[in-house]
Amino acid sequence: MMPRAKLMQQKRDAAAELLSARPLPEGGVWARAARKAAVERLQAMGLPSKRDEYWRYTDPRRLTAADVENADQVDTSDEVPIFEAFDRVKLVFVDGVFDAQASDAPELAGVEICTLAEAARADLHWARDAFGVLEARGQDPVPRPLASLNTAYATEGLLIRVTGKAEKPISLIYRRSAANADAMTHHVIRLEPGAELTLLEDGPVAARYNQVTEIDLAETAVLNHVRAQGRDHARAGATHLFARLGAQAQFKSFTLSANGALTRNEGVIWLDGAEGSAHIAGATVGDGAFHHDDTVFINHAAPRCESRQVFKKVLRHGAVGVFQGKILVDQVAQLTDGYQISQSLLLDEDAQFLAKPELEIYADDVKCSHGSTSGEIDQNQLFYLRARGVSESDAKMLLVLAFLAEALEEIADPDLAEDLRSRLEAWLKRRA
Repeated sequence: MMPRAKLMQQKRDAAAELLSARPLPEGGVWARAARKAAVERLQAMGLPSKRDEYWRYTDPRRLTAADVENADQVDTSDEVPIFEAFDRVKLVFVDGVFDAQASDAPELAGVEICTLAEAARADLHWARDAFGVLEARGQDPVPRPLASLNTAYATEGLLIRVTGKAEKPISLIYRRSAANADAMTHHVIRLEPGAELTLLEDGPVAARYNQVTEIDLAETAVLNHVRAQGRDHARAGATHLFARLGAQAQFKSFTLSANGALTRNEGVIWLDGAEGSAHIAGATVGDGAFHHDDTVFINHAAPRCESRQVFKKVLRHGAVGVFQGKILVDQVAQLTDGYQISQSLLLDEDAQFLAKPELEIYADDVKCSHGSTSGEIDQNQLFYLRARGVSESDAKMLLVLAFLAEALEEIADPDLAEDLRSRLEAWLKRRA
């Protein structure tokens, strides 16, 4: 086994090589300071390695390589665009770059929206006290070097500040035009006390992408987040969601993933105020050369808070699913209610599901549970449906949808949940 000191030096050398080829972007005082601090964090921790504890199931080399592999796009021209039935403010990115001409006027949402590129040029902006702050906090206890890389070099993204109830959902649409597009976006979202927002995201983003979203919810704020990652077969990407919740704040995040050669979705959530509620969920369907990793950390740092982690993966033909989830309950977080479930449905013997659920509890009056299971379609249930005239393909599809239902139930809006359920059903029919 390689000595730890030697491995650490290799990681730092790899980071130094990557950094030497990338000058820091220009910007105002606060942006330069945040980016310089992120570079220093990355230099100290190095690039991720498969020998790292939380990368042991996922090889990060494709996410850090100098060259980007081409990713052929899936033709979706015959499909109705996702979320099309909903009245929303559309903000479009093409190959990771904001496209103002293709977007709606941001003011239609009734909130304050500014691009990162514009704000970073100013010496004064509310994002000065937010950009990179939660990402930096999220480096403890587990290093997240790709997130620091993003803070250092991302020049595209949106800064969204909500002071009341947003008039319409904000819909971030990611389109791709180049086969080897390499995108890096960084969003900062702040909800002031009592504010409410629904945030939608969809699209393949790029052939390779690195995305960070920092979310700061003040007391009693409510954010509902629904994300559908694009269907390109060969794309590779890493996303990082950092969220801090004040007292009685509510946060729900749901991600639908179908296709993609490599996806790593990280979520780090702090319940800093009493009676906060954080739900993070995902439904994944993978076929063939598919590797999907959900890595989640929730810290209960205040009393009487609730958290839920619900992740379901349907895999076949060699697809690999990974779940690494942790609930940390601080000593002050009495009356915590924490729930974590990760399950996979393996449709053949070639698929794999790798899980690492964790609980770390220092309070003595809590209700916490976690579970992880992996199995195949129940033959008795399949026989029951077949005996009532349902074809085998339709019966399997119904059982798969039933398996994913618990994750879809985490979506606050039932109409949004039904829209994504129909997308899953269409994907299963195409893959039947």
